Amino acid sequence: MKRKALTYIFFIFLILTSAWIYGTTAMAIEEPSFEVTEKSDPFEIRQYAAMIVAEVIVDGDMSTASGKGFRLIAGYIFGKNNTLSKDQFPSLTTPIESQRTDSSAKIAMTVPVTVEPQEITGSAFESARTWRVQFTMPRQYTLETIPKPTDASVKLRQVPGKRFAALKYTGLNGEEKVSEKAQLLLNWLSAKNLRPLSPPQLARYNPPWSLPFLRRNEILVEIDSSNE
Repeated sequence: MKRKALTYIFFIFLILTSAWIYGTTAMAIEEPSFEVTEKSDPFEIRQYAAMIVAEVIVDGDMSTASGKGFRLIAGYIFGKNNTLSKDQFPSLTTPIESQRTDSSAKIAMTVPVTVEPQEITGSAFESARTWRVQFTMPRQYTLETIPKPTDASVKLRQVPGKRFAALKYTGLNGEEKVSEKAQLLLNWLSAKNLRPLSPPQLARYNPPWSLPFLRRNEILVEIDSSNE
């Protein structure tokens, strides 16, 4: 009986510790800037500010593609990049091309990590085999100042401000569950006569070792706001 009680106490301690770590980590990690213009839990309409993203296109099922894409972009933000040293900016007598050095920089981690099926109809997650995996870059950078990837598969892109619909939920993410959540969001948009402009994206905010009930997930769909 005492052993069961100790096990129970340890389990509660683990949960509370994980919740505290998640909370403090989430507060420290930058997220894309947006304004909520409409809310009806678990749905939201958001206006996102312009941002820079690092992205890759990868093949496979959702789980395989997510892992491969994460590793490629993580490699970029943890040092597989080129930057200019402060004392080697272009001069009047030195060609710009010769100023590129082998120095690298670590880029601050951001959330969420998004994965988007490369189809344009339906929820698509169960049938897609090509995916866009994407990280938002910290707001301190511009396309001119951000370190450049050394891996040609990682691309940097400036994304203008856009309007998205979001569905928030917790737990694990299998293809069937994600497809169901995506369809719920598409149905909500249809009921409101809002037109989707992109396939649904899965946005994940937590590391894979997070407890399922602490995992923050969202389905995001860009929407047409021209009729508003």
